[in-house]
This record gives sequence, structure tokens and C-alpha cells, in this order.
Amino acid sequence: METKVVTLHINGRTHQVALPPNRTLLQVLRDLGYTDVKNGCEKGDCGACAVLLNGKPVNSCLVLAWQADGAEIVTNAGLGDQAHPHVIQEAFADAGAIQCGYCTPGMIVSAKALLDRNPHPTDDEIREAISGNLCRCTGYVKIVEAIKLAAERMAAAKEGR
Repeated sequence: METKVVTLHINGRTHQVALPPNRTLLQVLRDLGYTDVKNGCEKGDCGACAVLLNGKPVNSCLVLAWQADGAEIVTNAGLGDQAHPHVIQEAFADAGAIQCGYCTPGMIVSAKALLDRNPHPTDDEIREAISGNLCRCTGYVKIVEAIKLAAERMAAAKEGR
């Protein structure tokens, strides 16, 4: 099978990868060591593989890697790390919104996209934004609370409080 060289900008790092045209972005991200992008259903149903592609949340299992050529890709790990977590990651921990953790990276990425476009979402808007992310451990209550907490903290930081 013929390969194509693509350039992927992932979490501030640039990768040039030769790959066949049928490789998904999920497969390539995992091959490159981005294990925070989870392989759940491979059908776009669970959201465990969600990443930001040029600022928009997408299920990386539904995107062919060549379609992301030259795009900015951000995974949960690209938002922050244990030493310097992003406010959303911190809010998830503080609100107890993490149980098994499998869905968490996709949830956080979806929350980031929501809060970037709507810094003061309602509960219904939060639920809509994470509707593509399945969690089998929780009833989503703590996840919604975490996103509201992150929104409050981001607003307070913006106001200098």
C-alpha cells in the first residue's frame, strides 16, 4: 500500500510520519506514544479518543491521519501535566469527577472546547458538550460539577480574583 508523509503538530511538537492512507489519527497518535488518547470503540460512539483538531473536538478514531496534515492537535496531556495541570484537569480532580479515568481525557478535551467558546455554560450546555463522551462509572453529576467549577475558576482568573 502506498504511503504518504504527513506533518502533525501535536501538543506543541511536530512529527513527520509516513503512513498508509487508511490509518486513523487515533492509531497514529497511539503509535507516537500519546497514550492519553484512549482506544475505546473505534466507531465514534464513546469519545475516549477525543482530541482538539484546530481547536474543535473530534473523535480521532473517525479522522484519517492524512486529514490532519498540518493541523494543530491537542490531547489532554497537551493541556497540562501533573506538575502544572490545566484548570479543567484540576477541577476534575477536585470535584471527584474521575473514577476509572478511561473517559477522562476525552471529557476534559470536550470541556476545554466548550469553555473556549462559552465561558459561562448552563448545565444543559455542558451536558450537550459532553454528550459524545460515554462514562460507564458515573452518573455524570460530578463531571458536570467539575466543568462548572473550571468555568468559575477560569472566570475568576480572568477577573484577577
